[in-house]
Amino acid sequence: MSGDPAHRDAGEAATRHAGASPEAIGVHYDVSNEFFKLWLDPEMIYSCALFEGGDDLAGAQRRKLDHHIDAAGAAGASRVLDIGCGWGGLLRRLTGEAGVKQAVGLTLSPAQAGWIRRDPRPGIEVREENWRDHRPDRPYDAIISIGAFEHFVHPGMRGAAKLEAYREFFAWCDHALVPGGRLSLQTIAYPAPPSETVRRQSAFIAQRIFPESDLPLIWEPAAAAEGIFELCALRNDREHYFRTLRHWERNLVARHDAAVALVGEAEVADFRRYLRESAAAFKLGVVCLLRMSFVKRG
Repeated sequence: MSGDPAHRDAGEAATRHAGASPEAIGVHYDVSNEFFKLWLDPEMIYSCALFEGGDDLAGAQRRKLDHHIDAAGAAGASRVLDIGCGWGGLLRRLTGEAGVKQAVGLTLSPAQAGWIRRDPRPGIEVREENWRDHRPDRPYDAIISIGAFEHFVHPGMRGAAKLEAYREFFAWCDHALVPGGRLSLQTIAYPAPPSETVRRQSAFIAQRIFPESDLPLIWEPAAAAEGIFELCALRNDREHYFRTLRHWERNLVARHDAAVALVGEAEVADFRRYLRESAAAFKLGVVCLLRMSFVKRG
């Protein structure tokens, strides 16, 4: 971003409303905490797991958290930020097994924040706050963001505007990190620009499940970080998301009656459709799953 204040202010104004609003986030994530508890793992981790050998879902989710903790160099740190903290699984892992003194989580979901606060843990702070509005009183040693990047732009944004919004994120992380600090990022992405056919096929998920959100192209996060962060590692784990989604759907089917009692038949049917269609997209390579680690330059 330019160092010129007028240019910077214009850029901030242009990206201020990029991505999903709290209301749009609530359409999905505030459906019911108890509903999600039925079919996620015991820590309620709602993102792609990392499988190895005969891992069950819970073990693969722990492995995923540890991957990001290691990639961010977060173990034993004083302060770590989790952007898009969900129901707090990473926050608990950071302050427990990883020995982090203070873990701060950001979410736009009041339901998720309330879930974390109902079981207060030493060293954990959750804030209902957009990263753009978060003003830490001192820099963080590490930043981890799992499954939030997908909500940072909205559908219809042109390529240049998307890159500017993503670049604002990396510039914000740069300012929020100590010198040499690391960022570990996980996001779904398109491996190539989606065709009109793909857009039509994914319209249900885009409109009903994740409104006001859109995916990056596979190259856009690295391009947006250029000159701000050095990309240290990148892996595409789309087959792991296929497996994760299949676990979730099986769990939901097994608890169908309880789920219907909580949210109704129509909501359960929508979630089953979303899980099936998403699994197919990962299986066929329509979308991919990026795990990326960055180190702050300079």
